Amino acid sequence: MIKLKFTELELSPDVLKGIQDMGFEEATPIQSETIPLMRKGMDLIGQAQTGTGKTAAFGIPLLEMVDASVKKVQALVMCPTRELAVQVAEEIRQLGKHVKGINVLAVYGGQPIDRQIRGIKSGAQIITGTPGRLIDHIERRTLNLDTAKIVVLDEADEMLNMGFVEDIELILKQAPPDRQTVLFSATMPKPILDITKKYQKTPKYIKVTHEVLTAPLIEQSYFEVKHGMKVEALSRLLDGNDLKTVLIFCNTKKMVDELTDQLRSRGYLAECLHGDKTQQQRDRVMEKFRAGKIDLLVATDVAARGIDVENIDAVFNYDLPSDEEYYVHRIGRTGRAGKTGKAYTFVYGGEMYKLKEIQRYAKIKIKPGIIPTAGDIEELRIKNFLDKVKTTIDAGALEPQIKVIEKLMSEDISSMDIAAALVKMAMKEEESSAGEEAAAKFEPSAASNRISAGDMTRVFINAGKAQGVMVRDILGAITGETGIRGERIGRIDLFDKYSFVQIDSTAVDQVIDALKNKKIKGVRIFADRAKK
Repeated sequence: MIKLKFTELELSPDVLKGIQDMGFEEATPIQSETIPLMRKGMDLIGQAQTGTGKTAAFGIPLLEMVDASVKKVQALVMCPTRELAVQVAEEIRQLGKHVKGINVLAVYGGQPIDRQIRGIKSGAQIITGTPGRLIDHIERRTLNLDTAKIVVLDEADEMLNMGFVEDIELILKQAPPDRQTVLFSATMPKPILDITKKYQKTPKYIKVTHEVLTAPLIEQSYFEVKHGMKVEALSRLLDGNDLKTVLIFCNTKKMVDELTDQLRSRGYLAECLHGDKTQQQRDRVMEKFRAGKIDLLVATDVAARGIDVENIDAVFNYDLPSDEEYYVHRIGRTGRAGKTGKAYTFVYGGEMYKLKEIQRYAKIKIKPGIIPTAGDIEELRIKNFLDKVKTTIDAGALEPQIKVIEKLMSEDISSMDIAAALVKMAMKEEESSAGEEAAAKFEPSAASNRISAGDMTRVFINAGKAQGVMVRDILGAITGETGIRGERIGRIDLFDKYSFVQIDSTAVDQVIDALKNKKIKGVRIFADRAKK
């Protein structure tokens, strides 16, 4: 099937802006086929699974075809469940947020009907709803479909399975006979075909096939994480699973840029790919990724199309994909050539509904996961350190070091105390050098955009080297809590019990307030302007 860019679909600037705000760069197959035909007024039958992007496939034409100046019902979308009715309404609202005068309303059981009546009376032009509640409004005469130009049946086979066929027919009879009727269904049982023959006029048939996931070596997990905690959750999963080569997917170009900056500020070697990058920039990033010069690649779905790297340890769905087929494409980039791989997905609230649809669509099981604690990560760090010690012992050639130990032992110091002191020194040195290395890697990425020293204010923070705090911890805390970009943070000076940070003067109050009572490495933070 064809795939078009949204800019090729002759959409109005306001609708196109809404699409771009949602981060969609390219229409899915069903969107590419459906949008032009719906706008021509044709009746359609779309055979497509949930998650192929069909909400936008009919939502975009509805926004283009509805007359915002007429405050009456012009489009009706029937859905099998209240969750889907709400989800469809919300997506159409998001797509049409720049279109003035368009009102979208979801009506369903379980919500006070008075509120819905007020919404209809206030001039909602697009209504999504469940058959039962729609009939309730029709019988109360609070919903009049005489002005409805378009009726959409979403997930018609699900409505059939739930016993809504008679309700659907009753609603269709209330709408004008010359209306446009669009039907979407994953399967086409006889009762659905009967509805199409009875209520549609020479409909155009569109069928979208989907890929089935064949990835038995991919361990798939999901984590319930609020948006504001995603960066911290991602960092812990990266550190707690000792992942090296990782691909992270976001739904929008803006989110890709923001996350890449936050990861760099935490000391990770991260680069990004999205539609605004030139081919030369993309090639350069991919060359570094394949060569192992960067650990994390953050990308949108469209930008990641050409990624073909064999040894990807894990794929993260930082944002849940808008199209279920994208989930299949995303996680299929790990676990290749007989190797095992991991796929992690962040979800929260209503996204659990979408996650269930992904599992049904791809015929897979995604297990709930647990985010590592700070203690888990420290335990891993100790294990890795001890492994290095054992490797050094196995390599031999330790005679000069043994003589130093013997000299200390001759001064009546036990071998256990000597070993403990050396471990403490070595681990602190290792952590400190990692922090400085991270800072060095972070600085050049934003050097060209740094604010001049005259526009910076020095901020005191009551945590330093003695508490195990590193440059990356302070950078991560500031960017993670405030969302300010890395180039607004200047020099960071670490001392034993405190630190000084240069902050963009316009963001100082925001940083001080955001860090209030937060913890870095277990230390409750106090931040204030440094005394002259």
